[in-house]
Amino acid sequence: MKYICLGYLEPGKFEGMTDADRQATFDDCFEYNDHLRANGHLVAELPLQPPETALTLYWKNGKVTATDGPYAETKEQLGGIQILEARDLNHAVQLVSQLPGFKYGLGPVEIRPIADISELIKESEQRRRKDISATQGRAPILTSREKVRSPHPTYVPTLAWRICT
Repeated sequence: MKYICLGYLEPGKFEGMTDADRQATFDDCFEYNDHLRANGHLVAELPLQPPETALTLYWKNGKVTATDGPYAETKEQLGGIQILEARDLNHAVQLVSQLPGFKYGLGPVEIRPIADISELIKESEQRRRKDISATQGRAPILTSREKVRSPHPTYVPTLAWRICT
């Protein structure tokens, strides 16, 4: 089973370290990630730029509106995401609890199981294919499995854009 691990950082933590401490922290963290990867547990790791680089989109007054900054204002800032492969939640906790960032006081890690929505997607695609015959003359409905060139230059055919939260 796959788990998303959201790693939070205390603001200013790295800036308050000496160069030697910062390098030791990175070295320990990267070494443990290498261990996880070598044992088939680290599927992906994605460090994030600082929160001030974030842009949050939301729906307001019938249109998409954007604001600068992260969605939630918290003491800690989301620093990165890891995707782990683990037998179950207890195994994921065991793997994450050994992250060196804890001993350096970098911040908490939230662990969540990844939802399998493949059946929901499949059912939706089937419903939308049925509706195509009723919508003759309109643009085709694009799915993640179809390679259709979109006339809209900003269309991104990825699963990430299709998940409703």
